[in-house]
Amino acid sequence: MNISISSAEANPQVAKMFGTAQSSKAQFLDKARQAREERRELKERERAAIQIQALIRRFLCRCWLQREIRREVEDFFEINESASSKRSALSIFKISRKLLFIFRIKEDKERFEKLCRCILNSMDVENEPKVWYVSLALSKDLTLLWIKQIKDILWFCCEFLKQLKPDILQDSKLVNLHLTMLVTFTDTSTWKILRGKGETLRPAMNHICANIMGHLNQKGFYSVLQILLTNGLARSRPSLSKGTLTAIFSLALRPVIAAQFSDNLLRSFLIHIMSVPAIGTHLATLTPERLAVLESHDLFRKFILFLSREAQCRDVCVCLEGSHTLCLLGNLIYLGSLNDKVLEDETAHFVSVLIQMLSYCQKYVSQKKSNLTHWHPVLGWFSQTVDYGLNESMPLLTKQLQHLWGVHLIRILFSDVLSKKLVETQDPTYPSGQTASPQNSLPMKNLFKRAFQKSASVRNILKPVGGKRVDSAEVQKVCSVCVLYQTTLTTLTQIRLQILTGLTYLDDLLPKLWAFICELGPQGGLKLFLECLNNDTEESKRLLAMLMLFCDCSRHLITILDEIEVYEEQISFKVEELVTISSFLNSFVFKMIWDGIVENAKGETLELFHSVHGWLMILYERDCRRRFAPEDHWLRKDLKPSVLFQELDKDKKRAQLLLQYIPHVIPHKNRVLLFRNMVTKEKEKLGLVETSSASPHVTHITIRRSRMLEDGYEQLEQLRPLTHNFMKGVIRVKFVNDLGVDEAGIDQDGVFKEFLEEIIKKVFDPALNLFKTTSGDERLYPSPTSYIHENYLQLFEFVGKMLGKAVYEGIVVDVPFASFFLSQLLGHRHSSFYSSVDELPSLDSEFYKNLTSIKRYDGDISDLALTLSYDEDVMGQLVCHELIPGGKTIPVTNENKISYIHLMAHFRMHTQIKSQTAALISGFRSIIKPEWIRMFSAPELQRLISGDNAEIDLEDLKKHTVYYGGFHGSHRVIIWLWDILANDFSPEERAMFLKFVTSCSRPPLLGFAYLKPPFSIRCVEVSDDQDTGDTLGSVLRGFFTIRKKEPGGRLPTSSTCFNLLKLPNYSKKSILREKLRYAISMNTGFELS
Repeated sequence: MNISISSAEANPQVAKMFGTAQSSKAQFLDKARQAREERRELKERERAAIQIQALIRRFLCRCWLQREIRREVEDFFEINESASSKRSALSIFKISRKLLFIFRIKEDKERFEKLCRCILNSMDVENEPKVWYVSLALSKDLTLLWIKQIKDILWFCCEFLKQLKPDILQDSKLVNLHLTMLVTFTDTSTWKILRGKGETLRPAMNHICANIMGHLNQKGFYSVLQILLTNGLARSRPSLSKGTLTAIFSLALRPVIAAQFSDNLLRSFLIHIMSVPAIGTHLATLTPERLAVLESHDLFRKFILFLSREAQCRDVCVCLEGSHTLCLLGNLIYLGSLNDKVLEDETAHFVSVLIQMLSYCQKYVSQKKSNLTHWHPVLGWFSQTVDYGLNESMPLLTKQLQHLWGVHLIRILFSDVLSKKLVETQDPTYPSGQTASPQNSLPMKNLFKRAFQKSASVRNILKPVGGKRVDSAEVQKVCSVCVLYQTTLTTLTQIRLQILTGLTYLDDLLPKLWAFICELGPQGGLKLFLECLNNDTEESKRLLAMLMLFCDCSRHLITILDEIEVYEEQISFKVEELVTISSFLNSFVFKMIWDGIVENAKGETLELFHSVHGWLMILYERDCRRRFAPEDHWLRKDLKPSVLFQELDKDKKRAQLLLQYIPHVIPHKNRVLLFRNMVTKEKEKLGLVETSSASPHVTHITIRRSRMLEDGYEQLEQLRPLTHNFMKGVIRVKFVNDLGVDEAGIDQDGVFKEFLEEIIKKVFDPALNLFKTTSGDERLYPSPTSYIHENYLQLFEFVGKMLGKAVYEGIVVDVPFASFFLSQLLGHRHSSFYSSVDELPSLDSEFYKNLTSIKRYDGDISDLALTLSYDEDVMGQLVCHELIPGGKTIPVTNENKISYIHLMAHFRMHTQIKSQTAALISGFRSIIKPEWIRMFSAPELQRLISGDNAEIDLEDLKKHTVYYGGFHGSHRVIIWLWDILANDFSPEERAMFLKFVTSCSRPPLLGFAYLKPPFSIRCVEVSDDQDTGDTLGSVLRGFFTIRKKEPGGRLPTSSTCFNLLKLPNYSKKSILREKLRYAISMNTGFELS
């Protein structure tokens, strides 16, 4: 084993010596490294100091040089201003080079202005070529330098123009200065050097100008002009003078003309110049000469042809976005209104361009507010950025757009339709079933400042005839125009009513458009359009757009016309044509629903449906108020009610949609039956129907006859919090006298019926002042002064519940309501088809006449000293109601008289009785669901409440009569009774008889099978106060016609709560006839046996 030990381990002293040597070496190396670092840092600092010193020296040198140059420039301009001799062009060129070398926009603004003035002054000097600044362009050595210099100067002019505000006086002067520079050096027409012998130089000089213009275009010249024009014109009052606007527009046209109207320059001109809000209008107002220049170069035609290429139009729209696209659209429409010849030649291209631009905007039009939308005063909610700086110019833009639906453009665009002659006959006649009313004698006044004048001749009725090919050029052109206006309506959402009013201004447009529609296709009308629904072709869409426009415009027209204008004056449409149109619309809507098209409809198809359905419902509502269509006109013969009911039971969508949109195609009695089925189903669901296993819950109330209304209201109100839906269930009534003693009789629905009828009789009595009657036909509506009653709103809610309960149980009550109030009960007031003015005659026909005479007043309406307020005598005190806030200080003028009429109608029928109506409707709907009665019109709802207004069907009544006390169908007294009713009584007396026994003069809607309790006749031997009911003896005596004594002195009586006629066993038919006639005329019913 070898063992080796190092000397360091063997000798500690040696190890210590070597350790010391190693540490001192490390320290030495560290010090050397630190010394190197310090030397390097020192060198870096020295180099940095030298660089900083160089930069500072350079900066100071530049500052000194700039100061010297600026001083030299200022000295030059001072000498130039004071010296009588003119400075040479060369000296101006040299000083310009120096200024441009050190130019800073903020610091050298004033120096640059002086330079511009100096250059312009040099150009004005007469006969001194060396002074003219432009003369340097002819110098071989300086030409290129001069061109570069003038390009730089002119671009700096553009930079200043971008910053200047034309509405500030000082800035407007500088705008003129810089524009003069640009005008002078972009065209040779003012260069004196080219006069006389210098004319030979003009081509070369023109080439230089084109070069300068091209340079400016590349730098963004059109953007500069756009900013300047927008700053000066996008406001309520333009701040640009005639000269300034002339200069700007001349500069804008120069590159386009120089480039011989190349696509590139036309694009720039459209994007930057023609998109300035209402520039066309401002040119016409301030400098019409510029518009003449546009016309001389046929620029409008060139714009239209350029944009008619789809890709180029889309490119322009994308560059502009929505707000500015609309401005370009306005200017194009305005130019179109000034260029009839071009418009007639290029109608197809013009229409195509407008459709494309509107369609681009329409993509971003939103139906509602969201985080991604912005408000636009013409487009509504818009999902692109809106330039709010344009808002001030929106009124002018709107005026430009209005030319599109103005008479002038409509006549040009619809020339093919308007050129049609409607065949006429010379003798004016009224439609069948109509006679001239006293209203027709009213003098014809100026309506809406339009030519609402009845023609001296009456045309033949327009009906579908067919025969015109849909692929003909004429039809395609008309379709395109209709697509244009339909796109306009769906895009310019905030001025939709203006557009519709414009389109309906010409009385003959809509009838001629209907005549055109009637001629389309082999058979005309319906079949063609139904085929279009199933074809997803462009041609079909355009034909449907025509139908949609016709419906939207016609609906608007009929909405704004009053009864006299529709029925007597027959403006636009003859009444018989409305019958034909409504038949077409009814079939079209029915087919759309029944063929399943509406179920899955979206977008354009859904819009078409709502448009056609809207026009249909306007006509239907008109017909409900005042009939113009024949009997059963609205029904569909091909729709079997049984099939519909089966589909409703299976929850088929098309059946539900039919019931929702056009319930009138179903016969009225079937709808009533459907309503009763709905009620029955709910009763079964709530357990309110008697079954073998369970009985419904019964609510008992005790009523004092002398305080029937108060007790009924209090007791039913107390029960409301305890039992949900108790009003829909069985309510048993027990009458007591004032001493609390029970009256005889057991309520098997009969006493409750009497209670209900008596309550309704009391609350609807106008003397109570809960309800008032209309001035003409005395129909009921809530009284505006009913607030004098304590808790009047709770009372109205209670009345609503009682009325709802009567309808719910099928109890007919003789309460005639005003038509306008029934419309509110149905919820029509919230419908887009509703018009307050149309409903006003049902409240006050005289007031309606007075209001419509204001519409016809052709003088200055302010002479009548009316204000937007209504003065009313309320219990001997004159009260002023403002129709709008501050209305009593706002005079009625020719401009706001239509608004006044609508506001007044709305106030009388809604505002005055708003809270009362709301409370009654709330009570009514707590029993009757709104969707149950939505299938009825206002007159039909009245029939549902008060029974059928048809003549009484005695055979039906006889079939459903129950006999007591020995009477039977073959009893001689009963035979006499039916014979008297059938042959001796008039229809009015039969109605009085029905009222005598049931308390209502009208039969139930579904016939007497639905009269609850059923009609019954009982043989009585003694007076009512002695009558104890049927006994075996009395029944046998009645059956065998055995009398205790002759009852000739007694009258028939009734118990209306049981629909019971109590008839003595008379010995002679004549006595029965005499006594019955006397009894019903004196109305001796309403006693409780």
